[in-house]
Amino acid sequence: MEPPYGVISNLLRKRRVVPLLGAGASMIGRPPGVAWDANAPAFLPSGLDLSHLLAEEAGFPRGDEHDRDDLAKVASYFTDVAGRRILRDRLREVLLAGTYRCGELHEFLASQVPGPLVIVVTNYDTLLEQAFQAAGKAYDLVIYPADRKEIANAVLWWEHGREKPAAVSPNELDIDLERTTVIFKMHGTVVSQSNEWDNFVITEEDYVEFLSRLTFNTAIPSIFFRYFRERSFLFLGYGLRDWNLRVLLKNLSKHLGGGRQAEGEEDEVQPSWAIQRAPSPLEERLWQRNHVNIFDCELDDFVARMRQRMKV
Repeated sequence: MEPPYGVISNLLRKRRVVPLLGAGASMIGRPPGVAWDANAPAFLPSGLDLSHLLAEEAGFPRGDEHDRDDLAKVASYFTDVAGRRILRDRLREVLLAGTYRCGELHEFLASQVPGPLVIVVTNYDTLLEQAFQAAGKAYDLVIYPADRKEIANAVLWWEHGREKPAAVSPNELDIDLERTTVIFKMHGTVVSQSNEWDNFVITEEDYVEFLSRLTFNTAIPSIFFRYFRERSFLFLGYGLRDWNLRVLLKNLSKHLGGGRQAEGEEDEVQPSWAIQRAPSPLEERLWQRNHVNIFDCELDDFVARMRQRMKV
């Protein structure tokens, strides 16, 4: 089955969709079969590339090779060996090492989808921000502050045009979402302007802390949850092999399909979709259990078809 391109494009025009960008969103345009080179990076590393790099530099034990593929576990070991600051500095070096071009998906969201939007991103890179800047579109940035323990129960709100972000209680964030596009970096981000604001949810401990805050409704601002309830979700570049993403989906699923109909009518489940290449049977079942329709489709093909639809 093909994704319902017409339905999704119509709802995007009406601002009734929340795009969520996962790791695969930053891999669009990466040449197939070409290895990532840390010394001369032509494109961003995948999570696997980053895990292997950190494992090699930290002398991660060569026991189970599967453990070397686990970025959260390797990052925890790297922190134990070298410290959090060195890990943060190394991530900054890697993520800003090249002139990485934003992909077709980022350009599509920035230039072809009517705003304002709320876009949720779990990647650390700045490709989406670059696309909005290139398109001359304003946006506010909201960042989960994993590396700022003094504001552990807040989020960083970077208003458009401001030099620095402000620490705000998640339940006190006040943005006019009818007028303002917001990019919510749910797992932190590298900040090109200054390393002072770099934040990364990357170690096992980080994910435990994030999921704990998620449980107590302090990880995601309440204003977003209200916004989510009446909209469909579009998951782009997500896989569910990682346990932390499964827990995140389960938590978000409480807010999927919650739109209320006119008075006297029954609630109707809002459609949500995931675009993922070659999902496993387990992933298909997990998506469906959480009220998300999964489509086996290359992300770049999906974006190309959506571009054509949005032109109509």
